[in-house]
Amino acid sequence: MIIQELSDAEVAATAARAGAEVVRGLYGRELDRVDKGAGDFATAADLAAERAILDVLRAARPDDAVLGEEGGAQGAAGGRRQWLVDPLCGTLNYAVGNKLVAVNVALRGGAAAVADPFGGLFRTDGTTAWDEDGEVLAPTAATGLVDVNLDPPFPGAPGFRAVDLLAHPDFVAGFRPRVVSTTLALAWVAAGRRAAYVTDGGDLSGSVHFAAGIALCRAAGCVVTGLDGTPVGEDGARGLVAAADTVTHARLMTMIRSLAG
Repeated sequence: MIIQELSDAEVAATAARAGAEVVRGLYGRELDRVDKGAGDFATAADLAAERAILDVLRAARPDDAVLGEEGGAQGAAGGRRQWLVDPLCGTLNYAVGNKLVAVNVALRGGAAAVADPFGGLFRTDGTTAWDEDGEVLAPTAATGLVDVNLDPPFPGAPGFRAVDLLAHPDFVAGFRPRVVSTTLALAWVAAGRRAAYVTDGGDLSGSVHFAAGIALCRAAGCVVTGLDGTPVGEDGARGLVAAADTVTHARLMTMIRSLAG
């Protein structure tokens, strides 16, 4: 099939697979690093994966704009459609030989894909979400596992600190924490491998890191809000609580509000 004839969901999946192939191929090598300040850095794998993703997007959607984690804004200025690209979420994990990483590609407000270079791919057309085998994602809180992002900065402090959530008596009684420091965890919530994911931050709806995972969770039927319960993307929403169901979301929100109070 001619690449321009692919649907947006197929473009997202093709681009994410291209990035994942690069990430997988460079895994375990000694890679040059690019210092981004404040302890953050990119590797040659981040840069090469983004180039591979952009090659797909330019071929399939030459008139669309792109916002890349490494390359910034490119393509048609002020374009109606914009792709959000995080070529390697979990760079620190990757650099030290940990395979918990993700490749995120999302059309703002539309289709998206999250690729686990070592495990598979999750995709959505904005309405339904599927795994690599075409099975519809089915969120569930059965695992009781909640991923919490503890990476700085901590914009909600002192009102909210994620580390305090882990010590909340109700959290300890009902859940078990996991901290993977990569948005792969959002795809796991959509796929039923995690009960929820919590992170502090600003408006994450347009973030190259979070847009694809948020799209997957919404399409799968998860409850996705900011830390104050406001739907992500609405005015005032900050941070992210993505839960498999309304019960899990409500339990976490009660804890978060008690900490902020």
